[in-house]
Amino acid sequence: MGQPVEGESGQRDSGGGAQPELPPGQRIQRGWPVTHYGPVPKFRPERWEFRVFGATADSEKHCWNHEEFTALPYTSVVADLHCVTKFSMLGAEWGGIPARTILAAAPPAPEVTHVMVWAEYGFSSNLRLADFASDGTIFATHKDGELLTAEHGFPLRLVVPHLYAWKGPKWVRGVEYMTADRRGFWEERGYHNVGDPWREQRYSYQEEPGDGPEL
Repeated sequence: MGQPVEGESGQRDSGGGAQPELPPGQRIQRGWPVTHYGPVPKFRPERWEFRVFGATADSEKHCWNHEEFTALPYTSVVADLHCVTKFSMLGAEWGGIPARTILAAAPPAPEVTHVMVWAEYGFSSNLRLADFASDGTIFATHKDGELLTAEHGFPLRLVVPHLYAWKGPKWVRGVEYMTADRRGFWEERGYHNVGDPWREQRYSYQEEPGDGPEL
């Protein structure tokens, strides 16, 4: 018997059609709880800017204001959201700008292996470049056809469906290309450096050699 195949929604297909299988330790959540650290930032469109910097292919910083960023090609992804606090929200439709669009518009240098996603108040989350570049990774502006609320990350949050939700920060302001891994905010505070919910990679003490830099 073959291995289960993971679909776009994060659900697994065992051969008889997609079934809502959950990662270990998760429970289905009706509705969308608000979970975040710190205050909700006030959105000021005239001051908002999205930056791509670090090890870019042309060694330049690339910037978009809010009008320019929201004019980038819009798409949607149907995907689950798995929170490390053990709830899972299944089959949400996320609308926004694919991470691959940003990679194409501001290419990384060949030696880039990781990215740091930066958000308001200096919050950060690190990702392997392959995770950032995956098909489902999206800078979301909408959920289920409606603009995100401020509490859920408006004007922009990253969604990385195949990793725990903390890997996709709310209130994103930019991406740093890195040639070596560096831990983000929660990863420095005891969360797993990779964060795969199907392997239940919740905490740093579960890490194996190669999962991340030393704390």
